[in-house]
Amino acid sequence: MNILQMSQTLFYLIEQQPNSEQAVSYLRQQADSFQSNPQVPVFYRIFTALPRFVGKQPVDVPADITFALERVRPGFTVLGWTLDRLARVWWLLQFPVDDESTYVKTIGQLFKAGELNELVALYSALPVLAFPEAWRFQATEGIRNNIADVQSAIMLHNPYPADYFDEAAWNQMILKAFFTDKDVTQIIKLYERKNARLAHTLADYVAERLAAGRSLPPAIETLL
Repeated sequence: MNILQMSQTLFYLIEQQPNSEQAVSYLRQQADSFQSNPQVPVFYRIFTALPRFVGKQPVDVPADITFALERVRPGFTVLGWTLDRLARVWWLLQFPVDDESTYVKTIGQLFKAGELNELVALYSALPVLAFPEAWRFQATEGIRNNIADVQSAIMLHNPYPADYFDEAAWNQMILKAFFTDKDVTQIIKLYERKNARLAHTLADYVAERLAAGRSLPPAIETLL
C-alpha cells in the first residue's frame, strides 16, 4: 500500500468536512512541525490531544472518497467513523517508516497505553500501517479482550484479519464474533475464508445452543 497516497486521501477527506478549517489548520501545523523535527514524545502528545482540536463529529464520506480509499487499500473504509478517529489514523501515517524497529516500537507503545477511543483508532488503522505482518499478534490480542468497540474495530469492515490472520486466528475471531453477538456479515471475506475446522467448531457450538433450547445466531448456518 502507498502510505503517502493514503495519507493524502484521508487528509483530503478531512478537508471536505463541514466547518473543518480549524482542524485542517491544526493538523497541517502539527504535521509540518513534526516532519521537520520528528520527536516521539511529540508524536504521542498530538495523537492523544487530537480530539480537542478536531472534534468528534461523524464523518461524511462522499462516494468518490470511498472509491479512492478502496483503490489505495482494498477493503479499507472509514464509513461510520468520527473526525477524531479519522484524524488519529491519518496522524499515525505521519510517522517515518525508514526504520521498522523504531516504527513498530513507537506505535506499539500506543497500543499498550491507549484509552478506549485511542485503541479503536489504532485497531482501525491496522490495514494502513506500515509493516503489516508486525501487527498480527497485536490484532489477535485485541480480539481476545472484552472491549466491544475494540473488537468491532478489528472484526468488522476491516480487511486486516482476512489478509494476515492464519487459519487458527481467523477461526478464533469468527467464533468470538458469534460469542459476542457481532454482525458477522460485516466481516470482510467471511465466506471466502470458510474452512473445515471452522465448520466443525461452529457445528459443535450450534449443537450446544440447540441442546440448551437457545436460538442460533444469524448467519451461522451459512458457515457450516
